[in-house]
Amino acid sequence: MAKDTDPGLQKQIIYSVYLRAHTEEGTFRALIPDLDRIKALGTDIVWLMPIHPIGVKGKKGSLGCPYANRDYRATNPAYGTMADFEALCDAVHERGMKIMIDVVYNHTSPDSVLLAQHPEFFWRDAEGDVGNKIGDWADVIDLDYRNPGLWDYQIETLCMWAKYVDGFRCDVASFVPVEFWKKARAAAARVRPGCLWLAESIHQSYGNYARRLGFYACRDTEAFEAFDMEYEYDVREAFDRYVRGEGTLSAWLDQLNFQEAVYPDNYNKLRFLENHDQPRFASLVESPADRENYTAMLFFLKGATLLYAGQEYACAHVPSLFEREVFDRSGEDSSAYLRKLADLKHTVLGCDDAFWAKGDDEDHIAILCRENGESRKLGVFSLRSRSASVPVEAPDGDYVNLLDGSAVAVRGGRIACGGKPVIFTVPKDALRV
Repeated sequence: MAKDTDPGLQKQIIYSVYLRAHTEEGTFRALIPDLDRIKALGTDIVWLMPIHPIGVKGKKGSLGCPYANRDYRATNPAYGTMADFEALCDAVHERGMKIMIDVVYNHTSPDSVLLAQHPEFFWRDAEGDVGNKIGDWADVIDLDYRNPGLWDYQIETLCMWAKYVDGFRCDVASFVPVEFWKKARAAAARVRPGCLWLAESIHQSYGNYARRLGFYACRDTEAFEAFDMEYEYDVREAFDRYVRGEGTLSAWLDQLNFQEAVYPDNYNKLRFLENHDQPRFASLVESPADRENYTAMLFFLKGATLLYAGQEYACAHVPSLFEREVFDRSGEDSSAYLRKLADLKHTVLGCDDAFWAKGDDEDHIAILCRENGESRKLGVFSLRSRSASVPVEAPDGDYVNLLDGSAVAVRGGRIACGGKPVIFTVPKDALRV
């Protein structure tokens, strides 16, 4: 881990905002009136997807992709001016939240300011042409971090933004050298002490594929030297297979146990059901009762929790990255439930918890445990909302479900799961009996 990573970040709730899709106006200032609602969800950090001008050359759709960055040092005029952005940052801070912006340091748009000013900063193919190494990313061209001048430019840019924001979500961070991120972290900390760093680390299969092709892709264990938090893509494919009905619950839970075994004590994996690159979870799991269990399990997992704007309304449609599609707020509002889970994460779950998981593949029930010297926290999540008798590692006795105040009776080392999520604690004194 980065030596100065705050273990308390494991208890944080991050709310992801795509400005283009968030309000009818799609601007910095239009987001400000919604900040109180966002805060009420239990949000600690507001993450803005890229706020910079978007390239025109090779753009996708009518508006282009925000990850095709045209100018690292300016704001997208469609979102507002720098003064508008500062006003939003101030409004976030006034509400006791932090703000994080997306930085896309692997590539730029083909008509970027940086290419015009510093063509030597870009990767070139065997014919000497700019382009991208991997993937169907026709609207971007890759940077070349073998040039030390690029390091200086990018770090100066990060320090500029660190005057206003509290941290950075780093797009495809695995393709940028870890040593660069470590140097950038140190520089930004001089401007913004405690600056937060979230890596979009890549899927296990994607990293392996890149390395087979001979391209750099750092491993998650390496990235943790520079970052406070990383995506959980190292185990995400097992989770996706389970949700699609192609794999078992226990196979995914075994991956979580493996994370606990190999990462440092204060490792922080960003946990999510959906994000802007993934399908809306409501489109994959249509049952509200099932989603209630998945959502409770999400907050119980070890690591910071991500909510993608619209998730609180069970949106099933992912807003296009290339068009204007304001997310639908007509669905059932789960804000009160999310706030309950956020409060539980903030106050009950410990940053120093050990974690382990077991799965009932027949009834699709995940049995999770978190424990420190003060208490053992147990979570039982019926992902198909089925009733079953479930074994739990708790002394026989009567407990309280922290989600709804209902009674939880442990008899013979088992509880009767009625299909609803259950979270209860066992105090350390009871564990000694």
